Amino acid sequence: MLNKEDRIIELLEEILKWTRFQGMQRVKEVLLDVLKTDKEKIAYHYSDGRGSVEVARLAGFKSHTPILENWKKWARLGLMEPIRVRGGTRYKRAFSLPDFGIEVPRPKGGGKKK
Repeated sequence: MLNKEDRIIELLEEILKWTRFQGMQRVKEVLLDVLKTDKEKIAYHYSDGRGSVEVARLAGFKSHTPILENWKKWARLGLMEPIRVRGGTRYKRAFSLPDFGIEVPRPKGGGKKK
């Protein structure tokens, strides 16, 4: 028979499991709602600490400005995490698209391998 503390831990683990499951379903909905184009999916996927110019090139954008705008928007939604780099802030994706069954299109342009 479980003691009271063990039973509480068991119940908390069960609650965490279901909360995580519900959260993951919601994350997938938000990702699909926000990342509508192949360019946006590529940009999100390759936002792993790379610079905005490189991410823009990989996604097929002519300028890195849309990347900077998307990073800020995605960060407000909790989809990105800011990371400090020399000279400013970059962003790193908080979730992996393939983990949610979302296909990542092939990059449009060249970029540094990472």
